[in-house]
Amino acid sequence: MGTNINLNVFKDFVKSNNFGGILLFLCVILSLAVANSPLSQPLQDLLDTVIGFENETVHLNYSVSMWINDGLMAIFFLLVGLEIKREIVEGELSSPKKAIMPILCAIGGALVPAAIFFALNSGAETADGWAIPMATDIAFALAVISLLDKRVPVSLKIFLAALAIVDDLIAILVIAFFYSSGIELAYIGFAAAFMAVLILMNRFNVKNPYLYLIPGIFVWYFIHHSGIHATIAGVMVAMTLPTNDTSVESPLERLEHALVKPVNFLIIPLFAFANTNITLQSEMLHGLTSSLGLGIFFGLLVGKPVGIFITSWICNRLGMGTLPEGSSWTHIIGVGLLAGIGFTMSIFISILSFNNPLFVSEAKLSVLLTSVIAGTAGFILLKTNSRKSR
Repeated sequence: MGTNINLNVFKDFVKSNNFGGILLFLCVILSLAVANSPLSQPLQDLLDTVIGFENETVHLNYSVSMWINDGLMAIFFLLVGLEIKREIVEGELSSPKKAIMPILCAIGGALVPAAIFFALNSGAETADGWAIPMATDIAFALAVISLLDKRVPVSLKIFLAALAIVDDLIAILVIAFFYSSGIELAYIGFAAAFMAVLILMNRFNVKNPYLYLIPGIFVWYFIHHSGIHATIAGVMVAMTLPTNDTSVESPLERLEHALVKPVNFLIIPLFAFANTNITLQSEMLHGLTSSLGLGIFFGLLVGKPVGIFITSWICNRLGMGTLPEGSSWTHIIGVGLLAGIGFTMSIFISILSFNNPLFVSEAKLSVLLTSVIAGTAGFILLKTNSRKSR
């Protein structure tokens, strides 16, 4: 009987948000360990292996790392897009009163870090990385705040989730407009045609969510070849799935539920493993104190909480919004620190920002270390504050 109880506890843990965050962390540690061992080169050779096919009309021959970053991450962005649309239709972004505070805080929490980074890197080769500290990793941030359980108000967790979702939307728009190049109008036209098919499917109330994935694959293919980053296709497809604000499960919610585990337990950990295989070099340690490293460090660790705190204070003073129920200003600072966990999206933008492999590695290392510090500081602050308020 004791074995059954232990097994049930383990199953419940695996189903929880905490397991996804811990799995992600373990993949990062494993990747760093492999990258600094004799297995480093075999791993890189595997990531550089080209798989796929191509002919005169179809071009799908890419390295394993590109399939992960452009292919699997499109599924991650599909899930993010589904979450954004659901929140807009029936969640924390469904009315101006609910949405104004997290939306404005997300904007403030994105602009201040970008401004700090740009101020430190203006005129330098690394200036193109200005968007790296803008992003928040939803999975990690929510995993950390979930560890606090009842020590923080439920409303604060909802606020962080809504803020992080808007933050992701901002990052998606930044990628689409600033990290795409060589736009091919013909491919955009083909993508638009398949988007029209998806919109018509929505209008005719097609209920099976998986049918939307068929035209969605074509949207991804043509967006990938258009010069716009392919992951944006995931968000575009997500916006066409029908949903509602009733208790009846919609096609969007069905697909969202189907994707949550594969994304959290496979795609994001695989992305982390493939993109944090950083072979530590003395030059990188110098990079931590360079304008690039300091821009990321101060952007995420200082810019995020400052931007979110100031924006929420202004909103509160102007009567545009109120603090989450049961929350204090210390809670807002703690949430701001958790929003400084950039990780997945920040690493993703780092890859898009630089052609110089050393800059990419330095940016990844800075994002990793700063995210750990921000997450730890946010956790300690919120936990300490909960003890004081008892």
